[in-house]
Amino acid sequence: MDSQTTGMNRKELFLFALYITGMIVVNTVGSKIISLFGVRVSVGIFFMPVLFLVTDIVGEVKGHEHATLFVRYSIIMLVILFAVTGLFIKIAPHPSWQLQEQYQQIFGMSMRMSLASLVSFAVSQTVDVNIFLLFKKLSNGRMLWLRNNLSTMTSQFIDTVIFMFIAFYHMTPTFTAAYVFSLIIPYWLFKVLFALIDTPFCYLGVQWLKKER
Repeated sequence: MDSQTTGMNRKELFLFALYITGMIVVNTVGSKIISLFGVRVSVGIFFMPVLFLVTDIVGEVKGHEHATLFVRYSIIMLVILFAVTGLFIKIAPHPSWQLQEQYQQIFGMSMRMSLASLVSFAVSQTVDVNIFLLFKKLSNGRMLWLRNNLSTMTSQFIDTVIFMFIAFYHMTPTFTAAYVFSLIIPYWLFKVLFALIDTPFCYLGVQWLKKER
């Protein structure tokens, strides 16, 4: 399938591949939890901004339809990823293969965590694209830095809230709404920081995609 068939040039195809790769990275190896300045976060926090950055760049240069296509295809890929992972975990291993327990521990996210990741990703990415393009229309195409940050910060907050509540709310008596929000706020503030840091890259990415070669 060539670029003319897909309606994408090579640069947009590269961004699409990067976006799908990032989605897989965040939802697989991103399950590792680390401490960042005393805050419990997923390592996926380092790559998540790339997903929002890519759709902002594509939305700015190519428009709503192309950015939405990225999100829709990535959601489909994420559903396939979880379905296939769940199936492969359940398949009985060969008697000579002694790593089933480790395999299940690494890839076997609970259905609740899987659902949390899928729903939060789908909603936040859709919101990000729509907010970015709404502010582009309202600002007549000016102030890229503003809509880049507003869309990312808002959608990242939605992403964090949805994921945390689906994954952890009432998991134990400790996980009340107030306690979950106490986890959400510092985690989201780190995402805000990363959103501010990626602003120059948004400008560079837009200029790069606009060039024919």
